[in-house]
Amino acid sequence: MTTDQLPTRDQSGEPVVLDRRDGPFGEVVLRRRGADHEIIANGCFLMDTADGRSERLLVDAALQRLTAERPSVLIGGLGVGFSLARAAAEPRWGAITVAEREPAIIDWHRTGPLGEISGAALADPRVTIRQVDLVDYLAGTEDRYDALCLDIDNGPDWTVTDSNDGLYGPAGLAAARARLHPGGILAVWSARPSTAFEDALRAAEFADVQTVEIPVSRGVPDVVHLGRRP
Repeated sequence: MTTDQLPTRDQSGEPVVLDRRDGPFGEVVLRRRGADHEIIANGCFLMDTADGRSERLLVDAALQRLTAERPSVLIGGLGVGFSLARAAAEPRWGAITVAEREPAIIDWHRTGPLGEISGAALADPRVTIRQVDLVDYLAGTEDRYDALCLDIDNGPDWTVTDSNDGLYGPAGLAAARARLHPGGILAVWSARPSTAFEDALRAAEFADVQTVEIPVSRGVPDVVHLGRRP
């Protein structure tokens, strides 16, 4: 079924599929549920446009801990665009780079309904979108940033694909640390707190490790895990 053949009106109260594609890492789906949009990857709910407080906190918490006048930031995962939009709305940020591995998600922002959130940010000259797998990029690039704001999974203990697991282990954290300038901040979004990940950050020689919680309507709070490269 092509995109223009997909239903555009919900007749049953169920979420409406707006687009479904086979991407380089499996199936990705954009759905509308009422007034909100949501992204599903390989049958796993990733995120929606219902709230966005914790995604905004991801970039706010990193910026609050930086002293540089025009710090650079790498946002890992475009998602529904809340983190990018928040960064672009803050004039203090310098270069803003987004790493997104799914071409469909980039399309949904550039020409689809998620542009309502990210349109102004995508037009910002500070913003660069890289279609690249974040794990591969961190391991292979020599680029450095003042902040890494990562939101590519539901958390360190709940990854979307097995290939993401390494990001939260010793090798992945060492790669992330190497991509930060001294004093730079690593911020990692999670759908639930992880004391094991806090320990992993300390073992990877990150300093000032802490977890900031954002209460949600039901269940455990969303969190942002933070660490500083000494």
